[in-house]
Amino acid sequence: MAKNHQEALLKVEHLSKEFPAGSGVFGGRFSKNVVSAVSDVSFEIYPGETFGLVGESGCGKSTTGRTIMRLNRPTAGKVFFEGRDVASMNKADLKAMRREMQFIFQDPYASLNPRMTIGEIVSEPMTIHKIGTREERMERVRELLDLVGLNPEHINRYPHEFSGGQRQRVGIARAFSLRPKLIICDEPVSALDVSIQAQVLNLLKELQERFGTAYLFIAHDLSVVQHISDRVAVMYLGKMVELSDWKRLYAQPSHPYTQSLLSAVPVPDPDIQRDRRRIILAGDPPSPINPPSGCRFHTRCPIAQEICSKEAPEFKETSPGHFCACHFSEPFPIKETHIDL
Repeated sequence: MAKNHQEALLKVEHLSKEFPAGSGVFGGRFSKNVVSAVSDVSFEIYPGETFGLVGESGCGKSTTGRTIMRLNRPTAGKVFFEGRDVASMNKADLKAMRREMQFIFQDPYASLNPRMTIGEIVSEPMTIHKIGTREERMERVRELLDLVGLNPEHINRYPHEFSGGQRQRVGIARAFSLRPKLIICDEPVSALDVSIQAQVLNLLKELQERFGTAYLFIAHDLSVVQHISDRVAVMYLGKMVELSDWKRLYAQPSHPYTQSLLSAVPVPDPDIQRDRRRIILAGDPPSPINPPSGCRFHTRCPIAQEICSKEAPEFKETSPGHFCACHFSEPFPIKETHIDL
């Protein structure tokens, strides 16, 4: 379905990714275990849009991003970038695709080569794609460093001479060096101090407005996603459970998992915060090696009924532009009577 009659820049259809997890004898039979990291995920991203992907650690968010980029090969499903199937691309096609799709990594310390100068790190994508002469690339690096709020004179310094926030700015400059159409931001602020997070988010928004770049913004913090995303999808144990524009998702969550996540987001008004009820989920997320039958969330859901353990709910449109996978989908499905006060 086109947004504002635009063609999707990225289209993900029923994407799944499994990883081998050893083998053993179960029930008298020898079998190989697999981790179902991503299961039947579908969404679209349009030019210039920020699509937020949220969920707790281990739900498959980062694996989704890496599989889209084909750093991991998908087990099933399709990924189309500008109408071309990423999974069937050869090396030459992949190289051309990655010029238009870049990655910002979570860890600003591990993602920069400590033996390379800042100039070499930021210019590396241009070197790989044979863009310009060395002098032209260095001039472009100085422009990028200035653009992300770093001193262009520090071009010959090494990563260890910079703070975490400055290193992440270097990673952002590197991602923008080829002026890509889509950047996958894999928790780009989670390793930074809260005061620095706002600066980096504002920088990403400024660069998006300047270049029209689309973002897949992966995070576990709903309050961070709220300030940068146009639409937000929520994942649980490898599956997408809700998708909507951010205003409707935050105003009227229709999946109990989304509602429980939002109940943990602080509200700046102390009177409202004092009267809010926090929804504490029972237990821990199940193992992705052996996910529950039916709805994967039913083992922790306060409103689960018998059907939830037997039938997986369909991920369907419950109102225009709002999708949910729950047998009892409605605004704020967890009522106060369901909360253990």
